[in-house]
Amino acid sequence: MGKRKKLVAEARKEALKKQYFAKLNGVPSSPRKMRYVVDMIRGLEVNRALGVLRFSKKQAAYDVEKLLRSAIANWEAKNERNAEEGELFVSKVFVDEGVTMKRMRPAPQGRGYRIRKRSNHVTLFVDTKTNDEN
Repeated sequence: MGKRKKLVAEARKEALKKQYFAKLNGVPSSPRKMRYVVDMIRGLEVNRALGVLRFSKKQAAYDVEKLLRSAIANWEAKNERNAEEGELFVSKVFVDEGVTMKRMRPAPQGRGYRIRKRSNHVTLFVDTKTNDEN
């Protein structure tokens, strides 16, 4: 690795130490379905977001709720204290496309239709209101 590339990588690692996030890789649902759920909680306070996810009928809401709880736990571990009511909020959350498994389904006249089983990666950042304003 070159000197400049190494410096950039170290700077990126230092920046991540100051951020509180959780990642969920390889969720077996399409990214489009996951984005519907993620858009519901973007920018919300964490307790309100947990309530929205708890009562959502979407299957992906269960995975995102678990991920949000993990991000809160990561924040509490790095700060060595419990989060207070209304202190944390979902600062950034995004869904990336994961690997796509390709399968064949028999079709009429000897043909085969392709089935794409999509997956996604979710990254969720939490932060405090005071850190965001600085």
